[in-house]
Amino acid sequence: MKFSVFQISRKGGRSRNEDRMGYCYTRDAALFLLADGMGGHPRGDVAAQLALQTLAARFQREAQPRVPCPITFLGTALVAAHQAIVRHGYVHYPNDPPRTTLVAAMIQDDHLHWIHCGDSRLYLVREGQLLARTRDHSYLAHRTQVHSLHTDADSLHRNVLFTCLGSAMDPIHDPGGPVHLRQGDKFLLCSDGLWDSLDQASIVDSLSALPVAQAVPQLAEEALRSGGPQGDNVTLIAVEWEKITATGTREGVSTEGLSDGVFASTIQCSVSEAVDPAADDLDEAAIERSIAEINDAIRRAADRKALAPPVPLTASLPAPLPRDEA
Repeated sequence: MKFSVFQISRKGGRSRNEDRMGYCYTRDAALFLLADGMGGHPRGDVAAQLALQTLAARFQREAQPRVPCPITFLGTALVAAHQAIVRHGYVHYPNDPPRTTLVAAMIQDDHLHWIHCGDSRLYLVREGQLLARTRDHSYLAHRTQVHSLHTDADSLHRNVLFTCLGSAMDPIHDPGGPVHLRQGDKFLLCSDGLWDSLDQASIVDSLSALPVAQAVPQLAEEALRSGGPQGDNVTLIAVEWEKITATGTREGVSTEGLSDGVFASTIQCSVSEAVDPAADDLDEAAIERSIAEINDAIRRAADRKALAPPVPLTASLPAPLPRDEA
């Protein structure tokens, strides 16, 4: 694999930056992660860090040097991260556990897979056009999809999510892909501090026109200016697949020389404040049950897709979760 990657996190007008991002890779697979700890609950930064640590640890364990099934890996790892955050919350914050969004992307066999929970987004662009984008797990996004029209008052509640990692309910998550990557394709993971401050066209245009090492800091700076003194934190990580320079050489990370057992990661192994070490220990029995449930759900979804016409989203949603600080 050959790819260029650039990441940045900038503190906005909030009291602390609760966003976390990072990536890790082996010779044959790469995992890119971004989590946005939810304000209005204690220690969103810890929830975000635990999410990244859990996925990175599972990737290190299972990518030898590749995972058997990327989308199954992403689903089970997301559930394991949720469980780790819940366990930590029961011990340290039983009345109001920490919570976070998560978006994760994985490259293997030249294909991009992704999964997300909450309103942190993935954008995939090709030749100047938006090829794919995640749909937020917010009440506003749900109403917009079902009814196509919404009032201006609805936009005031765009931060109200109906799922996240760390809540009492099992997280709702949507998988995406696989998309076969072409030379020059770019994808971006970002917190809502970016997309809430900049329109989609600006994000796509900058990502398409510039190398990721230039597009990422430029987008972050524009979002901070647009957000103003009360703006949210801005975090993003962008990847270009097999970038080739004018001289014909490939830039960025190359995994061709790595042996089977090599694992590289930018994700910290511990959080800045004390976290109960036992909270990171995964309950293997619970994880195996979750794996079985997810595999059954994937099979049922495939059967429904093959046999039934699409059904509008009209089901009732869980109780709202406050996305940001008041």
